[in-house]
Amino acid sequence: MTTATFGAPTSRPTAVPLSERVKNPALLLLPAACFLAFIYLLPLIDLGRISVSGPTWSVYFERVFSVPLYWESLVRTMQISFTVACFCLLFGYPTALLIHRSRGVVQVLIATAIVLPYFIAILIRTYAWMVLLGRNGPVNKLLTAIGVFAEPAQLLFNRGSVLLGMTAVLMPLMVLSIYSSVARLDKSLTRAALAAGAGPIAVFWRVLFPLTLPGVGAGFLLVFVTALGFFITPTLLGGPKDQMFAMHITQQADFATSEGFLQSLAVVLLVITLVVVGVAGRFLGFEFIWGGGKLSDSPAKPSGDKAERSSRSQRSIGSTFADLVGWPLLRLLGKLPKSAGTWTVRLVGGFVVAGLVLPIVVVMIISFSSATYLTFPPPSFSLRWYEKFFSDSNWMSAFWSSLIIATMSASIAVTLGASAAMGIVRSRIKGKSAIMLLLVSPVIVPPVVLGLSLYTLFLRFDLVGSMWGIAAAHAIGGLPLVVVIIAASLQAVDPRLEQAASVHGASPLTVFRTVTLPAIAPGLAAATFFAFLHSFDELVLSLFLSSAHLRTLPLMLWADINYQLNPVLAVVSTLEVLLVVGGIALARPVLTRSRGVA
Repeated sequence: MTTATFGAPTSRPTAVPLSERVKNPALLLLPAACFLAFIYLLPLIDLGRISVSGPTWSVYFERVFSVPLYWESLVRTMQISFTVACFCLLFGYPTALLIHRSRGVVQVLIATAIVLPYFIAILIRTYAWMVLLGRNGPVNKLLTAIGVFAEPAQLLFNRGSVLLGMTAVLMPLMVLSIYSSVARLDKSLTRAALAAGAGPIAVFWRVLFPLTLPGVGAGFLLVFVTALGFFITPTLLGGPKDQMFAMHITQQADFATSEGFLQSLAVVLLVITLVVVGVAGRFLGFEFIWGGGKLSDSPAKPSGDKAERSSRSQRSIGSTFADLVGWPLLRLLGKLPKSAGTWTVRLVGGFVVAGLVLPIVVVMIISFSSATYLTFPPPSFSLRWYEKFFSDSNWMSAFWSSLIIATMSASIAVTLGASAAMGIVRSRIKGKSAIMLLLVSPVIVPPVVLGLSLYTLFLRFDLVGSMWGIAAAHAIGGLPLVVVIIAASLQAVDPRLEQAASVHGASPLTVFRTVTLPAIAPGLAAATFFAFLHSFDELVLSLFLSSAHLRTLPLMLWADINYQLNPVLAVVSTLEVLLVVGGIALARPVLTRSRGVA
């Protein structure tokens, strides 16, 4: 009895020494969590508090839904966002197939033509369409030359130009989401279907499309949610009847008497966005936001039965949809020649690539124009506008302000994001997907909502118009980019190398410096650049948080675009395009290596 008592293992848990608990990688999540809690979650909570601070909690919301101006604008925003998502899907799917079916240099060029515009500021891409569709732009000149119009037409400031501009801006998001699903498919499935006698169209509808529905759904929802908070493109390309809901928030922000009602407008937009994301997450999983797989809470892999049931469920849903909708179409389309699908993919994909690249090329050419106004083609070429840009003290002051703020913001985002990525990848903490959702959630919050909430917080701490304040605000959006890129890089590093170094007596800091850091260096460099670029291009937050004494380059661009269009704006756009090209070249090794890694 005595022997049994002493020999039996005690049920009391062994206390973990403090030195071991400090080494827990999960603690690396704390800096980013504290940062987001104070400068991201707290302002949003305070925004909600102010929106219900009226005589009754619902008085401001009743006004939002009872005044036709705001209710009609909300409905219009939903309609435009849905239409843009449909257009992106219609043209984005063939473009994704074109990238997948291309090989070698052609594939690289097409993929670059899609990815490059995605990282160029929305303001610059919208400006490019203003140039392209202007009265002296190439589209009007072409249509006049071939006799469609007797004189230049008004192609801007209408619903068509808004849909075109927003579709072009958001198209890369759709193409990349669909391509990620297409690239993961087993090619033997389509070959087996063809060998069994199915035609190319039947193979697409019964095999390819059902298996890529998760990517289609993710792309559609990302485009729709992003479009809900659009402000820049509809303001510059639309007319009075094309006002979207986010535009009312920026307009009401100029009136001090709007407090309470202004916050209610922002809360309505935020709630709609969160509801859409919540419903999407219920069916697709919230991983669609960061384009990765579910993060495991432990090294153990999920059981094969569970994975098989999930895969079978997805195939069942996709096959049912294809059966209900597809067979009538297949009977009609089956009569088309086999080459019809191939040429459709090539023509639609080529059209999309041209629509994304040509506006940027036109703007770059105009930057060398000798004319005093925007016209294409230029009457002659000159460097006069480059000289004006570099000699103008206002432009250069804004440039250096943006450069300093972007450097500070990138430093904050990389420091916190790299630490959080290490914590979420290397720790065994439970609920990793939920933590990742919190870290990347700023990308789904409409910028006007975030800017308004931060303005109230910054006023209390006297941070409005300060470089550190604006840099910290920009870092909110840069941090998700850093976390996603570095987490992908870390998952490509064999953890056994780090374990081996630890076994031989190396401290955690030494392991990181000698093993982990060299392995993730390309990803770290790419993350740093994209965090820098995000801040350098940020306009909406700067509109809320800057002052008359501190103006960034996007703010200067915004003021000039609303006041006058001249080739100096094309110079700024060209310089940024060159900056993005350099960054893409820098990031290409890590993006290629980590493709398909969550």
